[in-house]
Amino acid sequence: MLLEIFIAMAGGILCGVCTGLFPGIHINLVALMVFTASGFLLQFTPPIVLAVFIVAMAVCHSFLDFIPSIFLGAPEESTALSILPGHRLLLKGRGYEAVRLTAIGSFIGIVLTLILTPLFIFTVPPIYEYSAKFIPYILILASTFLIFNEKGNKKWVALFVFIMSGILGVFTLDFNMLKEPLFPLLTGLFGTSVLFVSLKEKKSIPKQELYCENLNKKDVAVAVKASILSAPLCSFLPGLGASQAAVLGSSFADIEERTFLLLLGIIGTFVTGLNFVSLYIIQKGRSGTSVIIGKLLELNIQSLMLLIAVMLVSGSIALLLTLCLSKIFSKKISGINYGKLNLYVLLLLILLSIVISGPYSLIVLVTSTALGVFANESGIKKMHLMGCLMLPVIFYLLF
Repeated sequence: MLLEIFIAMAGGILCGVCTGLFPGIHINLVALMVFTASGFLLQFTPPIVLAVFIVAMAVCHSFLDFIPSIFLGAPEESTALSILPGHRLLLKGRGYEAVRLTAIGSFIGIVLTLILTPLFIFTVPPIYEYSAKFIPYILILASTFLIFNEKGNKKWVALFVFIMSGILGVFTLDFNMLKEPLFPLLTGLFGTSVLFVSLKEKKSIPKQELYCENLNKKDVAVAVKASILSAPLCSFLPGLGASQAAVLGSSFADIEERTFLLLLGIIGTFVTGLNFVSLYIIQKGRSGTSVIIGKLLELNIQSLMLLIAVMLVSGSIALLLTLCLSKIFSKKISGINYGKLNLYVLLLLILLSIVISGPYSLIVLVTSTALGVFANESGIKKMHLMGCLMLPVIFYLLF
């Protein structure tokens, strides 16, 4: 079975590269396809092998999906907040550094999962039910703090943007005619809105440098502490994901853009890993991939340790792949007409929105793009647009 596990891990890594680099191909879709075919596949291999494939894919995806987010402005839920700081570094000729920060953070997230899993196994069960009831109030406090941390009149603009994006999120998630509601919502708020602003400003991508500033140990410590405080809440409690964890984490400390990218990387894989740990501890999956693994097999401590080992190996390979591929992107992108690239990517995202979510997604895409442009022109932090997910989660947990 050892050979089967290595083959499954290699296949998962390869699949994670594809889902990470190509916007619109989501790991949940691939995992669902594996589950659909499991009746046939389980005749030849045990369920743990299929679980290994899914875990390797999810981990590799969490590294690679920052590349299109930063270089092309095509976000997913977990990478949406990386676009603005990543875009700023890209326009300074430091796109590789932005991806490198998220990749290092992603690997730190795996190490944190490995180290802290024993602690969570012993501490989470007794406090799980008790703490769940307080999460909406924590989210309200964190959102209020972030909004009123803006200077002067910007705090009222931030409040307006948070509420409007929240209303748009509630409408979109309840819009039954959309197959994948998050795609046009997040693409508009964080992707096409950035592309529209770039088209208007007619910026060009400068030559990208592969030199990176050394990470400050203090900044690393701040990012690690913030992720430890926020990621577990979003892994063991319903309705929360990596993006909400990043918003919560950023409220615990004053974080500059390089540290924020590091934090996003840490939280991405930390939440991914803890989703599998929560499946073992509370017998509930908190992500599409963990739910499907829960349907394939009942996790015990031995299989959990195997999956964490797969995370470590897959993450090590994904780190190298991410750094290599981001160097290729950095060398190629500066020779491209950025205006045309933005236009082509914009058209691609519109097409993907129609294909993935249906023609009615254009209503959400246009509305969310307009709100994203407004937030950008107002000079407030784009994280307030995460109200599109936080407000629906607060309503869900309260009512």
